[in-house]
Amino acid sequence: MSDSARARTVAVIGASGDPAKYGNKAVRAYLRQGWTVYPITPMPDPIEGLTPFRSILDVPGDIDRATIYLPPEIGIRVLSEIARKGVGEFYVNPGAESDALLEEARRLGLDPIVACSIVAIGERP
Repeated sequence: MSDSARARTVAVIGASGDPAKYGNKAVRAYLRQGWTVYPITPMPDPIEGLTPFRSILDVPGDIDRATIYLPPEIGIRVLSEIARKGVGEFYVNPGAESDALLEEARRLGLDPIVACSIVAIGERP
């Protein structure tokens, strides 16, 4: 079985309470597929009934996958936290990527997967 088939916990970085935003669509898609979802956002309000975390480092336990829904100039600032958490997989979704972000991710030892993580779990955005 592949690592992605075994992955069951996901941190959605840039999670949103707005159902029209991909940071919310991802939360809902992963929940539908049975994943344990950790929304990461500075906003305090629950997202799809889940209590958000301000940082991936605040999430207890291991994270199988992190998926980022932030503009690259903001996303690049959280890469060191993702690397320190030691996530199994790291998805950089369309619109979240830039050459600088990908270069920094690799420098930190992350292996970014540049693809839509919603599609990767068999859902439609």
